[in-house]
Amino acid sequence: MTSQGLHLSGAPFLRQENKGLAEPHGSRALGESAERSSKHNRQVTLSVPYWEQWREEAHAVKRFAIHHLDQLLVEFERNAVGRGATVLWAKDAEEANRHVLDIVQKHQVKTVVKSKSMVTEEMELNHVLASVGVRALETDLGEYLVQLAGQRPVHIVTPALHLSAEDVGRLFAEKLNEPFTSEHEKLTDIARRHLREEYLRADMGISGVNFALADTGSICIIENEGNAGLSISAPPVHVAVMGMEKVIPSIRYLPLFLNLLARSGTGQKLTTYTHLVHGVTPGRHFYIIILDNGRSNVLRDPASRSSLFCIRCGACLNACPVYRRTGGWAYGWVYPGPIGAIITPHLVGMEDAGKLPFASSLCGACGEVCPVKIDIPHQLVHLRYRAVNSPSPVRSPLERLVWKAWSWAMASPLRYRLAMSVVRWGVRFAKYLPWHPAQLGAWTRGRELPEVPGYTFRSWWRHRGAELSREPATPGKKSNPVTQEVSA
Repeated sequence: MTSQGLHLSGAPFLRQENKGLAEPHGSRALGESAERSSKHNRQVTLSVPYWEQWREEAHAVKRFAIHHLDQLLVEFERNAVGRGATVLWAKDAEEANRHVLDIVQKHQVKTVVKSKSMVTEEMELNHVLASVGVRALETDLGEYLVQLAGQRPVHIVTPALHLSAEDVGRLFAEKLNEPFTSEHEKLTDIARRHLREEYLRADMGISGVNFALADTGSICIIENEGNAGLSISAPPVHVAVMGMEKVIPSIRYLPLFLNLLARSGTGQKLTTYTHLVHGVTPGRHFYIIILDNGRSNVLRDPASRSSLFCIRCGACLNACPVYRRTGGWAYGWVYPGPIGAIITPHLVGMEDAGKLPFASSLCGACGEVCPVKIDIPHQLVHLRYRAVNSPSPVRSPLERLVWKAWSWAMASPLRYRLAMSVVRWGVRFAKYLPWHPAQLGAWTRGRELPEVPGYTFRSWWRHRGAELSREPATPGKKSNPVTQEVSA
């Protein structure tokens, strides 16, 4: 099975077709939901007096795991095989898909139920299965919604964050012929009713892996809806697909990560369901596919290696002002937000994703909320340096010329004033030209050019600042000529 016709190369960042980039057409629900989740989760984490200690400990465990990844993966394979599992290795998405198709053929699989898995999104597994006539159904409610809508997930934890209750009601009416409703309980009942029989009819269940435990050969899957438990237990065949960075040394560290992941991801003390799969059940079949797919590229870069510490909580997405404005689709591939900006260039290459590290204001909010203390802002800067100094720079000749001009203009106050004068006059008269501002590029689509003030702050200060500074101050109160003028 080849990847022809799929999108495994990924990351067409800033292209015209990327939804959510022009703000008037973006999702208001996504920005509001992400901000609300970030505030709630932050309050929850701040209420834990030893939260920072947990973060330090988790960082140390993941650092050890990634630095000893080769040994821990071998240990995990040995113990998993000892418990009856079949462990398969895949260097890329194409090889992982071949493994799945071999299992499908061996067990004559026609229908598949899937719990939420970002790794299978990397593989575009649903499309691969459909190409051989196998029907794969997402059972996580958010994934189910975006599958019905023919969309990609916009968030790691909440794939349908961009959809309001009204959007879901219209989707169910169109795709499932259900009466329109926007009541949350009724919408959930509709989804449950349509999914219930699928578990019993499915020939195979596919899941992701939240944590792989090296010392026991077990896998841990956490969820809130019960769909993952049904997907891995009802069908006779279970295939678990995991990125190779998911392994941790021992089961004794699992409670630490469960505490961090739940609070950072959804603001819960613990997710509703925590499944530990200790090998195969008699009469059933259990496969584990361990996927590289570019992760070894991250290992080879010491400055980026800690991005493999990620436990996919989504906290950095919720805290990111850029993600809130653009949404997940604007990042062009599976992983959006700050974590996507630092791992996607490694997984798909700088040529396809070298612009992603520039999709950040470097405000640092992502690093502050990361439960395993990944220094995301510094990694963004590191990847920016790599992007502009690589053999195939991501910047076009025109962009490099613009930045050289900017550097020249910023080198002295006189040059800066001259450059800003040109910019002010250019913006002021651009609206009278026969072309539309949208032709300036992606960031002006759906936006009007700003109104330019009639004077700069420097000119205002020269004429009014000195005069205001000489005015007598009110007794007992310090005067502030700038705020007095603004208030007036």
